[in-house]
Amino acid sequence: MQVGELAWLVSVAGFALSMSATPGPNNAMVAASGATFGFRRTIPHMLGISVGFPAMMVAVAFGAGELFRALPWAHGALRWVGAAYLLWLAWRIATAKPTPPEGEAGSRPLSFTQAALFQWVNPKAWVVALGAVATYTVAGPDLALQAALIAAIFLAAALASTALWTLVGVGVGALVRTPAGLRAFNLAMAALLVASLVPLLVG
Repeated sequence: MQVGELAWLVSVAGFALSMSATPGPNNAMVAASGATFGFRRTIPHMLGISVGFPAMMVAVAFGAGELFRALPWAHGALRWVGAAYLLWLAWRIATAKPTPPEGEAGSRPLSFTQAALFQWVNPKAWVVALGAVATYTVAGPDLALQAALIAAIFLAAALASTALWTLVGVGVGALVRTPAGLRAFNLAMAALLVASLVPLLVG
């Protein structure tokens, strides 16, 4: 299977969709944001994920992965820093309040920059990026093209997946309609976020 062939593209797309659509930190966060803040206010968060992760994957293709293989302690340290940040985000989700009336102060959704930078401390993102680069790239003069194609496929998959999970959150928010119900949903998403750490840290 040659890089750029239809079979290769289909394989990468299948991997990207399966990794992007399954439950994980990013999807739990946008679902909770959709329920709490609505679809429109979650768009910067969605775009930050969709751009930030492919950018990180390109960095992995051009040396970040080799750095971690040479310095395994750095990868381990990053995983634990990421875990601590995820726990803080889980607490933030669990304690988030629904969008307040116009003009009142309240909690805010993640910005584009925050969501993009989060990918660099997201343990699942590193696992997926390292796996994709190791599986679907071949060292050679066209490495940049390979990385660009994989990044573009993951960008599209992330846009579709985060939009879907945000809509799930919006739907739950519309059905529940009470602060107590939204709090229960956010607690469930926070628990999912914490649970997603377990296989990533012990694997």
